[in-house]
Amino acid sequence: MRPRSDRFTEIKQFSLSVLPLPQGISDFVDLDGNNLSKLWFVTPTAQLSIQTVAKVITHCTNPFDYLLEPWATTLPFDYPSSLLKQLESYLNPYSLTLEPTIIQLAQDLTFTTGGNTLDFLFTLNQRIYRDCEYISRETGDPYPAGLTWRRKQGSCRDYVVLFMEVCRAVGIAARFVSGYQEGDINQQSRDLHAWVEVYLPGGGWRGYDPTLGLVVSDRHIPLAASAIPTYAAPIEGSVAPANPGTNLVAKLNTQIMINIASS
Repeated sequence: MRPRSDRFTEIKQFSLSVLPLPQGISDFVDLDGNNLSKLWFVTPTAQLSIQTVAKVITHCTNPFDYLLEPWATTLPFDYPSSLLKQLESYLNPYSLTLEPTIIQLAQDLTFTTGGNTLDFLFTLNQRIYRDCEYISRETGDPYPAGLTWRRKQGSCRDYVVLFMEVCRAVGIAARFVSGYQEGDINQQSRDLHAWVEVYLPGGGWRGYDPTLGLVVSDRHIPLAASAIPTYAAPIEGSVAPANPGTNLVAKLNTQIMINIASS
């Protein structure tokens, strides 16, 4: 739940409060550069409360301030061997194999954009935003990309997987990002959001938000990123009943509040 800290996102303050108090806390950084805190408990409890407060400054006012490598301006392009091994997990399909529907969509977009890399990404972003109906789905894994495209509806995480799969179909490395988005500044309670980051030679990881049809800039705050969507969840864990044979019933309540200060 700690925002990612990089040249685009500066963490000025951060606090983590947990009740009941854990036996221990270990902070570390995972393979994707995500800031993680591992908590463990030894005393049974019927309730767990986790609260984080962060003050963040975002700096990505211009999401286009980069220059693609000349060999990466047209699709398909091949990452150099020095990068390819590192990006392997971001190039593998989320499903076991790419569905024909997704391959066809990728081919259609490549033809429409003349294979221009940035035009392809922009058009894909707009296509999902315009053609698909957003639905709120608070629980469950993302739907398969082919299912989302056939139904033309989904939640933000469904859109992200669809975007990722189309990118991977043409050889663009992509990963799932969870975090917060500015949204309606007059709305108090917010929801967790998801978007995509693609690895562009000359630009590094760059974000696209198909739910809003936007290129990610200073209105998004990333929490975690991963090639596998479930690994980008802000909280994960396991529980066991205090008494063997007891059935566990879990209920999750969340509240996200974002206060935006003028610069």
